[in-house]
Amino acid sequence: MSLKTSLTLALAGLMMTSAAALAQPTEIKIGVAFEPPALDPTAGAAEAIDVVVYQNIFEGLVRIDKDGAVQPGLAESWTVSDDGLNYRFKLHDGVTFHDGSAFDAEDVKFTFDRILAEDSVNAQKALYAPIAAVEVVDPLTVDITLSRPDGLFLFNIGRGDAVIVAPESADNNATDPIGTGPFAFVQWDRGSRVILEQYGPYWGDKPALTRASFVFIGDTGAMTNALLAGDIDGTNNFAAEALPVFEGNPQFKVLVGLTEGETILATNNRKAPFDNLLVRQAMAHALDREEIIEGATYGYGAPIGTHFAPQNPDYLDLTGTYPHDVEKAKALLAEAGYPDGFSATLKLPPVAYARLSGQIIASQFAEVGIKLELVNSEFAQWLEDVFANKDFDLTIIAHVEPFDIGIYANPDYYFGYDNPEFQALNETLTATLDAAERTRLVQQMQTIIAEDAVNGYLFELAQTGVWNAKLEGMWPNSPVEGVVLRDIHWTE
Repeated sequence: MSLKTSLTLALAGLMMTSAAALAQPTEIKIGVAFEPPALDPTAGAAEAIDVVVYQNIFEGLVRIDKDGAVQPGLAESWTVSDDGLNYRFKLHDGVTFHDGSAFDAEDVKFTFDRILAEDSVNAQKALYAPIAAVEVVDPLTVDITLSRPDGLFLFNIGRGDAVIVAPESADNNATDPIGTGPFAFVQWDRGSRVILEQYGPYWGDKPALTRASFVFIGDTGAMTNALLAGDIDGTNNFAAEALPVFEGNPQFKVLVGLTEGETILATNNRKAPFDNLLVRQAMAHALDREEIIEGATYGYGAPIGTHFAPQNPDYLDLTGTYPHDVEKAKALLAEAGYPDGFSATLKLPPVAYARLSGQIIASQFAEVGIKLELVNSEFAQWLEDVFANKDFDLTIIAHVEPFDIGIYANPDYYFGYDNPEFQALNETLTATLDAAERTRLVQQMQTIIAEDAVNGYLFELAQTGVWNAKLEGMWPNSPVEGVVLRDIHWTE
């Protein structure tokens, strides 16, 4: 071999080595606080399920994007009848499930029939109650007929609860999920992690990532150490109190956005004295949102004056309805027949925002004569006492479901608000498809519950992510539950 040839080969080898060294990573390790109880989003209510699987393993006819808008999913297009009762979906051709079986209209029919079945365990079954029939027109066309117009129908079928599953694999999705998404399930190491890999025959645009691990780390200190050590590449929702560790560190980026979590001082409207509007108004005036947000969320929450997400374009800023005013609160209590205040219990679930907010609110209420006993509960006990048995005076909880103002139309819901005017407006809103009219209606509904001081409206939970500075494509906000991988990629 000549010297020239040897030098050429050596140079080529050096170039190949350099190129490999400069190649962008294609794997990611994401820290998440909770391990999912199962991996089938159509058969469980836990947000931790969607964090791993939504738009990664499983897909719906439509999908929700980072701004909360409805986009095509497994359906490439759809048409709606003039009366808003019939939706015809044209499906993408050439789609396969991760086991290689073909996706077609029969899978769509199976999915929705399964959701609506009498023995369905779908956590959001009520959202799909307007579906009267699902008909297969041909392998790539399906008709869904509603019993009444539903202005949120497309959004609701884009949620994790309505992802499309196959009859051959649906029963095993809790532990061996098989969907049509850009990532296939590889393994679940219980108590440790779930691993996904890019699905080679995926029908849509290929993601930049080839492998993703969701690592379960429930302790803030352990999550901090894992980030600093490079054991994980990021987390979508890091504890706000520990963010200063990463702010200003060039190796990381902190993404601060909002979730769909309206955090409220939920009030039992069935019980005296909370069935008295004057008392609820007094409590509203006693609340100092700024102090609560600073103390409970370290300044990252967004103030709300009604039960609606402030990032939603239909949000109405009603934070000034009952401004913080101690003397006004005392006067209203006296007018209601409680010149010396009263005593009540505040039952708190085991989440930091609730426990911290509870301590602050107890201090604020004491200024106007309301004496609160703080009762800490584990989640199972809280769900039984507060949510199921309605055995409470006050509680603090974040409602994380998107666009859930309709819960105020249910007098049997745990906080017991019964207003026929609101219920009628909600029925009208549900049947309204015109965007401008829906805005008018939902803003009227926001105003009614704010003025009725149904609950104490505190703040919207923030999403505070910490990521490797070289990562891009993460969602700053959380319009639906999930850590969507499709746009995440490494940069130089």
